[in-house]
Amino acid sequence: MKLTDFQPLAAIATTPTGAKKLQPLTQAAGATLWVPESLTGIDGAQTYTGSLKNHLKNLWQQHRSFVFCLATGAVVRLIAPLLEHKSLDPAVVVVDESGRYVISLCSGHQGGAEQLARLIALQIGATPILTGAATGLGLPGVDVLGVPFGWSRGDGDWTGVSAAVARGELVQVIQEAGSTLWQSHLPEKHPFYFGFPVSSATSQEESISPKARIWISPTQRRLPESDLPKVQWHPRVLWVGIGCERGTSKELIEAAISRVALANHLAEGAIAGIATIDIKADEVGLVELCRSRHWALRTFRANVLRTFTVPNPSPIVEAAVGTPSVAEAATLCAAQCQTLLVPKQIFFSDSDGKLIQNPTPPNRQGAVTVAIAQAEQEYTGRIGCLLLVGTGPGKLDQMTTAAQTAVASADAVIGYSLYIDLIYPLLHPGQIVEHSAITQERLRAQRAIDLARWGLTVAVVSSGDCGIYGMAGLVLEELQAQGWDGKIPSVQIFPGITAMQAAASRVGAPLMHDFCAISLSDLLTPWEVIEKRLIAAAQADFVTSLYNPRSKTRTQQIVIAQQIFLKYRDPQTPVALVRSVYREDEQINLTTLDKLLDLPIDMLTIVVIGNQSTRHFADWMITPRGYLGFDAY
Repeated sequence: MKLTDFQPLAAIATTPTGAKKLQPLTQAAGATLWVPESLTGIDGAQTYTGSLKNHLKNLWQQHRSFVFCLATGAVVRLIAPLLEHKSLDPAVVVVDESGRYVISLCSGHQGGAEQLARLIALQIGATPILTGAATGLGLPGVDVLGVPFGWSRGDGDWTGVSAAVARGELVQVIQEAGSTLWQSHLPEKHPFYFGFPVSSATSQEESISPKARIWISPTQRRLPESDLPKVQWHPRVLWVGIGCERGTSKELIEAAISRVALANHLAEGAIAGIATIDIKADEVGLVELCRSRHWALRTFRANVLRTFTVPNPSPIVEAAVGTPSVAEAATLCAAQCQTLLVPKQIFFSDSDGKLIQNPTPPNRQGAVTVAIAQAEQEYTGRIGCLLLVGTGPGKLDQMTTAAQTAVASADAVIGYSLYIDLIYPLLHPGQIVEHSAITQERLRAQRAIDLARWGLTVAVVSSGDCGIYGMAGLVLEELQAQGWDGKIPSVQIFPGITAMQAAASRVGAPLMHDFCAISLSDLLTPWEVIEKRLIAAAQADFVTSLYNPRSKTRTQQIVIAQQIFLKYRDPQTPVALVRSVYREDEQINLTTLDKLLDLPIDMLTIVVIGNQSTRHFADWMITPRGYLGFDAY
């Protein structure tokens, strides 16, 4: 979740200092800043009259989240009369007046206060205080487990199961549908046992004695009263195929779906959407039902539906619409499968509005056919987003606030293993974190696009600036190759401090005049092209930064580069070698062009070669811009 997901957000302060601390949220999160009418001159603030208690009562039902810059005790007393249940209460966060801490006070999981506290802390440079038991154990909250995947929360004792997790007790997870990605990103020591129902378990599994149970299934289970707390998550994997007469009411279609679901023990929360023939795209009953239930409506042409083999084809339907099946074929098409979960069933409504299954009643008011199929992958109901993030040289304080927030708000984070390690403090329980080797850039790009097309928000991290020898260009190329429309998934790019800039900052000001960057890696660029660029840069007297100068197997490129520059530059031209800039093992060496190869150089080294006016001064490297005169040129 990102900051704007918490709108409408009310930020409340009672002092000038508090208002100043919360002002950044008005821009970053679209928050409304409220202050008492006694405070004047607060830019962008709204004022309230009377008591804050009464004002808060008026705001409470209309806002998703609240951020207070007040004493924690005062906030507790203010919100106490308004609290109902953690599944209904808005997120409440408290910022201390010094701006050092951001406290998740209320509705940490379901309301998202813990995530809101993390994001606000990044915005104002504070420390988030998160007291949720699951967070302390490095676990996603049971009550928000399926949120990134669009799952629907079913029945159960959510407090009881969450308590069992907090105590570290064995919790049995029975997952019959939906993504298992969350299982792959749990800490090594977690309380979950991924087994089967006791009734179908082996003798060894029957010996397992869980203290709670989580069902992840499209099935609607009856949860009898017992000492064992249980909950249900319903991945949205069911597609309901519908055929209906023109003008069939929303109520009839909805009643028919409910009856089929109930008879087959299927959870309506597991329904992804309705599938039908394209001539029904404007059917009022279908459109209204999908809008009210937040279901997708997918329609298919008759020639597409004809390609599916169904158990109950109808020549009458074929004569009318050009395909022998609408409901059964459409649900198979939407679910991308070949087997029906529930074959078609036909319902009518009589003159009294009563739902009747065969035979056809006299004076019927509408007819609807229902079939159901189950997709392998759940429908998230979200538009995915790719966040292309430059992490800078390696230290978090060298990374922009926007880039840090992007990583912290993502559902999934993908990158080269080293870069993931460097941003580890930004990650949080529940995130999908995938890292791979340095040579697998294209696979990372494709994986990120797949997850974003599914509906996740995916941060793809690169060191330095993601658009300079980073992943941004590759991801955009892959999107183009896949026929991207430029809109879905959406793309945001977060720049970072480049390795060249970072290296320059550690040795002085070598890039003050015209400069260029050249990578010596010929894995993607022919060496002949690289050599032409080296010659051109050397002849044109550009300050030149060399990326990827030497690997274990690629050792001669830096030698040739030195030889080229020595043809056009003085041997005493200043050179800087900066390795692992801003990281713990940083190494800095100042030398000259003729002695360039006397020092260790590897893939983590940036080589900065000065121009004819670059000079060493003490332990610094300076390229004059010309402000003190133009005698250098």
